[in-house]
Amino acid sequence: MEFFENRPKRPFIGFVLIRRAFKQWRLRARTQRILSQMSEAQLRDVGLKRDDVC
Repeated sequence: MEFFENRPKRPFIGFVLIRRAFKQWRLRARTQRILSQMSEAQLRDVGLKRDDVC
């Protein structure tokens, strides 16, 4: 029996999922910050309202 036969295929999947969730959270926070700095006219051009940003 080889060493690699008993080894799990994805041992660090928990860390990968945590990192992925953190990156998504950062992207959402950054997008919200950028949108909140836009004027009403700019938001209207994009098709959003001020209420949609929050």
